[in-house]
Amino acid sequence: MHNETRPHYNLQAWQVSMQLVKLIYTWSNNFPSEEKFGLLSQIRRAAVSVPSNIAEGAARSGSREFAHFLSIARGSLSEVETQYLIAVNLGFAPESSELFDCIDKASRLITGLHKSVSQR
Repeated sequence: MHNETRPHYNLQAWQVSMQLVKLIYTWSNNFPSEEKFGLLSQIRRAAVSVPSNIAEGAARSGSREFAHFLSIARGSLSEVETQYLIAVNLGFAPESSELFDCIDKASRLITGLHKSVSQR
C-alpha cells in the first residue's frame, strides 16, 4: 500500500498523526447534519493537516524548512484539540479519552521532533 522509503513513514509523529485522523473521522461521524460545513469540516481539515505537514516537511531538503512545517503541524494540532473541546462542550460528540490521549501523544512527539530538527 505504501512505500517504506518515504522519510515520513518512519516518523512516529507522522504515524500517530495518521492514527489521529482516523480517530477524528470516526469520533465525529455523528455530528449534527447542520455542522457538515461547520465544525465537522473544520476539525477534519485540521486533523488531516497534521500528518500532511509532517510529510511535507520531511520531504524538504533543509532542517529549517522541516522545522517550519512541524510548527504548522503543531498549530493544526492545537486547532484539533480546541475544536474537539468545543464539540464536546456543545454536545456534538462524547468525550473520548482515546482521542484526547492521541492528541496529547502527537503533541509530545511533534514537539520532540521539532526540537531535534531545530538543533541540526
